[in-house]
Amino acid sequence: MKQILLILCLFTGVTAISQDCKTYYFLQNNKTVEITMYSKKGEVSGKQVYKVSNLKNSGGTSTATLASEMFDKKGKSTVKNISNVKCVGGIMMVDMKMNMPQGQSFVTDATAENIYMEYPAKLNVGDNLKDGHMELETETKGMKQSMVMDITNRKVEGKEKVTTAAGSWECYKITSNIKMKIKTMGIGVPMNMDVTEWFASGFGVVKTQSKYGETAITSIR
Repeated sequence: MKQILLILCLFTGVTAISQDCKTYYFLQNNKTVEITMYSKKGEVSGKQVYKVSNLKNSGGTSTATLASEMFDKKGKSTVKNISNVKCVGGIMMVDMKMNMPQGQSFVTDATAENIYMEYPAKLNVGDNLKDGHMELETETKGMKQSMVMDITNRKVEGKEKVTTAAGSWECYKITSNIKMKIKTMGIGVPMNMDVTEWFASGFGVVKTQSKYGETAITSIR
């Protein structure tokens, strides 16, 4: 009887993990997610389009590949990239390369280990979230660069309802600080900015805001 109960508990746990993970928009196979970028003046400055593929569920872990393409305000393709997401026990884990600030579209070929930012399944106002650290090498038009990025002081500041062209969600407002140092031919350029994200549990990041402007989900199909 104990063995049967143990098997049932394990099965229930794996099922719960699958249920928690499958509703995130980056973990829905063959979905196309469109994120619109806005300037500080509120004008459309471009779009980022993600296509989800290669969704796998194994041992309570869900993973997917994201093919992203950035377009400028005239609709011209400027950057393509591949990144990854995974979810374990409802904890959404997003490739840190996707946290590059909106204004940093210079990255064309970026190489780095998959380092993830975590979004816990259950959030509470006042929670402090895990920091993130990433180092990568980039190459743009034959020019090699290196970059170090730290995302720190991640805190759940409150709850707000956010509405975009794609729908409405109850979101947790998460603030953080991004520090970057980009080196080109040995010369380093530091950057420091505060970022705010609106994250809907079981769905994903709906909106972001920084000194460069804003992003918002505008289409999921």
